[in-house]
Amino acid sequence: MKEITAKEVQQRIENGEKLNLIDVREVDEVQAGHIPDIMHIPLGLLEFRMHELDKAKPYIMVCRSGGRSGQATHYLQGYGFDVTNMAGGMLSWEGKVE
Repeated sequence: MKEITAKEVQQRIENGEKLNLIDVREVDEVQAGHIPDIMHIPLGLLEFRMHELDKAKPYIMVCRSGGRSGQATHYLQGYGFDVTNMAGGMLSWEGKVE
């Protein structure tokens, strides 16, 4: 499974790169603070909403600590998606939040 650090994600965003981030946390967690412009698909709904994703695009999966996003990364890889887990999740995030 591919992984990227929160710091690397933050640097890429600050450099103007448009990333496809998916937050797999629950609604209340996302409302408490999330990375700007992130797509929200709770882990439990991923199998029902993966039709919204484009296999031609790379995705970075985000959760609180990296566990649920790791599960999501593994799941989507099994369906041929290009996905990377953000290691450490939002606990490691030092960038802007909304």
